[in-house]
Amino acid sequence: MLDFINLINGVLWGNLLIYLLLGTGIFFTVRLGFIQFRHFGHTFTVLRHSRKSSSHGISSFQALCTSLAARVGTGNLAGVATAIIAGGPGAVFWMWLIALIGMATSFAESTLAQVYKVEDDQGLYRGGPAYYMEAGLGKRWMGILFAIALILCFGLVFNAVQAHEISKAMEQAFEVPRIVSAGVMVVLAGFIVFGGMRTIARFAELVVPVMALAYIIIAFGVVLFNIDQMPRVLSNIIGSAFGWHEAGAGALGYTVMAAMMNGIKRGLFSNEAGMGSAPNAAASAEPYPPHPASQGYVQMLGVFIDTLVICTATAAVILIADTTGADGVSGVQLTQLALSSLVGNWGAGFVAVALLFFAFTSIVANYAYAESNLVFLEHKHLAGLNLFRLFVLGMVVFGALAQSDLVWSLADTSMGLMAIINLVAILLLSKVVVALARDYHQQQREGKVPTFDRKQFPELDKQIAPGVWENKN
Repeated sequence: MLDFINLINGVLWGNLLIYLLLGTGIFFTVRLGFIQFRHFGHTFTVLRHSRKSSSHGISSFQALCTSLAARVGTGNLAGVATAIIAGGPGAVFWMWLIALIGMATSFAESTLAQVYKVEDDQGLYRGGPAYYMEAGLGKRWMGILFAIALILCFGLVFNAVQAHEISKAMEQAFEVPRIVSAGVMVVLAGFIVFGGMRTIARFAELVVPVMALAYIIIAFGVVLFNIDQMPRVLSNIIGSAFGWHEAGAGALGYTVMAAMMNGIKRGLFSNEAGMGSAPNAAASAEPYPPHPASQGYVQMLGVFIDTLVICTATAAVILIADTTGADGVSGVQLTQLALSSLVGNWGAGFVAVALLFFAFTSIVANYAYAESNLVFLEHKHLAGLNLFRLFVLGMVVFGALAQSDLVWSLADTSMGLMAIINLVAILLLSKVVVALARDYHQQQREGKVPTFDRKQFPELDKQIAPGVWENKN
């Protein structure tokens, strides 16, 4: 089974997704006027006014924390280590690149999620790629395919990945049996996911900023105390990314491709730009300024924080310690070994605790994404949702006990299928993204608070759900 899944991944990633991800990111970077560079400072301006919520939606800050809860997980600790082992230090460069251009892709998909959002039976905002595929493209069948892929990917497979890395880290640091870790995770996650979207958003708002800040302080503290090692680390990253170190050995092409494939795969797994996951959180927000593009800015910042800050911190620790040659060590165990070698034995325990919080918040946020897509598929009855919640918790147990290679390979396959469907959709809807970005920036230049008026977009007005944006005029 593992060989078959790896064959599929070879086709998806080697022949299609790398080029589609890079091409889409470059396309939106150019079409939006290099928005992630020219307007990066504006993301913080929007964030300062992001605490407003309503009876219909969570705040933009809660939406950012929810998306970060899903983004910041095993990819930031275990995924970075996996990428460096498989692709060399150069994989870090490709993680940076996919994040930088992916910020424009994230702006596009989250803006679309906002403009095409709907109200569910309880009056709460729901949205995401499945919704803009149906309303914007008129292709419900495409939305159904995406919804099924997301439910499999986030509701089931990704949660197995998160649980697997938690149980492995706790076993390494504290000798906690994996079955015990599985049981604790199921009980705690059950309390939160059975509370619904607002409970998940409040949990993410409380936990995500604290856990991210603590990890960043420790990791960058290590960098500062070993600043003399950074020229070597940066040289290894750049040299390995372009195969300069291996050119004389005749392995240039293979080395560059390995770095590129593993960096982009693990980068996408971590920051999720273009995958179509974060838009599910973005659509649930009550944005301020009251314009779809403002949530595009907020989620663009999420990609930056995830990869350019947190993943870089992990990579720096691993490459400073230079422990990648350790026998039988992979994933989060390499991160633990690296930090322990630099700060002492408590480093392994700190990584285990950080991973526990990172991955656990990912589990509950992943469930929130899956729930929105179940609603899209019209599975709204409580009994069905509760059955699905039990199935999600079952995958947590499976992941905690499963083989590492199988879990990560399944994640790559489901992630790839999701990303392909979403990237095609946002490319087809690129004119809407550009029009909304221009409207937002024009109002900015006029000194106004950007406010979306659906009547100024006659064609778009016909596609937007009734009643959703009228109160924004």
